[in-house]
Amino acid sequence: MVKVLVSQQLQVIRIKREISKMSVYEERREELEKHEFMMGKSRGQLAVTLDVLTDALVLVGQHGVYCQSARTPGKPAMDIQIITKSISDAKELIAGVMADLKLKGPAEKD
Repeated sequence: MVKVLVSQQLQVIRIKREISKMSVYEERREELEKHEFMMGKSRGQLAVTLDVLTDALVLVGQHGVYCQSARTPGKPAMDIQIITKSISDAKELIAGVMADLKLKGPAEKD
């Protein structure tokens, strides 16, 4: 149920973006404002970046259900596995940067 809702939301965002050619800053203005207010500019933007990558992982995961490996039935195709790993690695790196920024404290907030 949740995957269906996320998928529908992502389709709407994609269609809106294609139609209006909005930048990510315009498209996700409300999210950015909320997170920047709570965490500071840099950490807030990184938090929204994590959300964007999570949305991408959901889409790739859904594609992986239909695009199965010929060698290993029940597993996604190799390209899907590589994309999923790469996005997950990027999320881990961003989370590490966010943790470092948090440790530096409010004195260095944007």
